[in-house]
Amino acid sequence: MNPLLIPLALVCSLGLAAVALSFVALLQTASSRRALDARAKTRQVEWEAALQATKEAVKELTTQVQQIESQSLPAPMPHLRPGFNLSTRSQALRMHRRGENATHIAAALRVSVQEVELLLKVHQIVLQNLATTAVSGGAPAGAKAARAGL
Repeated sequence: MNPLLIPLALVCSLGLAAVALSFVALLQTASSRRALDARAKTRQVEWEAALQATKEAVKELTTQVQQIESQSLPAPMPHLRPGFNLSTRSQALRMHRRGENATHIAAALRVSVQEVELLLKVHQIVLQNLATTAVSGGAPAGAKAARAGL
């Protein structure tokens, strides 16, 4: 017997085993892919059924909302009285300069306390900007920034 024949037979048998193992792995992969495809199709059918049920529920709710809207009368618009006009503003500022508080001003002018407080805050901010402008000797800070391209 030839001494090279045993290693050659061993290499050939290892090669055949590798080919057989590759073939088994290929078959297993194909089987797994088929199983995954079947699961994906099942899930797709389930999702489509759920989507269809959701669409039907939305249609039903839409019809219910339309029925409710057609049955209910529109709510009457509350009579809104105007807030501050120019004379009311000047009266409020005049009263504030005399030392009256926001609650008293609101009661006297028949407006809400929040409106009076907002007017006073805005007036205070305007006065501060004017004071800053007078001190800096030019346009307000916002105008300077706009001219500078900021």
